Amino acid sequence: MDLESIWQAVRERSWPAAPPDLGAWALLILLGGAMLVAVPPLWRVARLAITVVHELGHAVIGILVGRRFTGFVVNGDMSGHAVTVGKRRGFGRAVSAWAGYPAPAVLGAALVQVSSSGWAGTALAAGLVVLALSLPFVRSGHTLAVVAGALAVLGAVWWFAGPTGAATLCLGAGVLLLLGAWRHLGAVTRGGRRKDDPQQLAELTGLPAWLWNLTFAVVIAGASWRAWRAIADGGLLEWLW
Repeated sequence: MDLESIWQAVRERSWPAAPPDLGAWALLILLGGAMLVAVPPLWRVARLAITVVHELGHAVIGILVGRRFTGFVVNGDMSGHAVTVGKRRGFGRAVSAWAGYPAPAVLGAALVQVSSSGWAGTALAAGLVVLALSLPFVRSGHTLAVVAGALAVLGAVWWFAGPTGAATLCLGAGVLLLLGAWRHLGAVTRGGRRKDDPQQLAELTGLPAWLWNLTFAVVIAGASWRAWRAIADGGLLEWLW
């Protein structure tokens, strides 16, 4: 395959296509996403996706507000941290610290939206670019393995599975990220530690940690509502009734 053919294939896979009809598969995908979050052995693996998006949420917002992203780590216990360099206090520091918990829900809602709109291939292509750009910033072998694995899965689905496969992955990943965002929030609300984001925000701003948890809940609830509207309006479960 020459370069022109490869470029054409990339364009075809990245360009919006006719929305696929997932039919009864949509319900199975939704149930599968729920099981990944609800079943402890599955959750121990699936939460890697939540952690990666959480840390990249810190990084992306930090960059947007003028901070310098220097690296991130996903630990063996599935926790993680990202480092952005800039002023120790102030708006930029606070908003970059805040961005982690809402990030999975916001991305999850967007993925659910694109799964029924024909933009799933474009979304996967964008995800591949973001993950590839993040590789120079990984700061541990475990993190490298996680990001490389995600790249392999996304790349294989994007290249070989066609629009239906891309839409299936977007819907499943979106449900996982949304439900995982709620579970992450529940965990930090029940037993937050000093190094967790709400406590850091309390130290940075003087506002209590519970108030920051409330802002996380509001954003995650809004994202969940938007995802549900996308599922209903997109006809993903139309066959049920």
